[in-house]
Amino acid sequence: MMGLEPSPLAPGLVTGVRVQLGTGVRLGAHVVIYDDVNIADGCTIQDGVILGKVPRLGPQSTSPDAARKPTVLDADATISSHATVCVGAHIGQRAVIGDQSLIREGVRVGALSVIGLACGVGREVSIGTRVRLQTNVQVGTGSLIEDDVFVGPLVVFANDITMGRHPSEMGPSGVVLRRGCRIGASVVLMPGVEVGEEAVVGAGAVVTRDVAPRTVVIGSPARAIRAVRPDELLKARR
Repeated sequence: MMGLEPSPLAPGLVTGVRVQLGTGVRLGAHVVIYDDVNIADGCTIQDGVILGKVPRLGPQSTSPDAARKPTVLDADATISSHATVCVGAHIGQRAVIGDQSLIREGVRVGALSVIGLACGVGREVSIGTRVRLQTNVQVGTGSLIEDDVFVGPLVVFANDITMGRHPSEMGPSGVVLRRGCRIGASVVLMPGVEVGEEAVVGAGAVVTRDVAPRTVVIGSPARAIRAVRPDELLKARR
């Protein structure tokens, strides 16, 4: 990585090499843009944002070194104040990354999705279109979130069932949230669980096994209490 250089485009802005800025990009103060970042037309980058960062891993980390792929922001994306988007992430058109959020390496955020205040999204997570993550959601490495999913505040996606005692060759086990499911506040999703299409997980639940599509579950451990009614289903989108 080349050294960062000051830029006259905004107060305190510093940039690396091979940085591409589209037309109409709005830059706040004290933004840091590392190498190989592509920012499309109409994006908003607010104060204190860091783009293209290569994370520093701990001495006992089993995470692979970050692939030096470009960091990409599609047209009209917004990165809010003091958020960090790491190397190789791709933020979709008109998506919003909330203040103080961390988007790790290789994450994909689909168009029109909103990542709320102070969320942490782990490596290689795939987030679909029109997804909404509320405040302080923590998404574990390798998770998949399909289109039109709603995740309430303070939800935790766990991805290591051994709590740090796994063999070095054992990778993370991400959570899968299928299209249109809804997750209430303060839910814990255990490693490897799948929440089915249009299912609902009530606030405070601990999900230890897969949730069937169009099923409402509550409690710890979560248990089914009824089916999702037809009037509660996501309306078909054209």
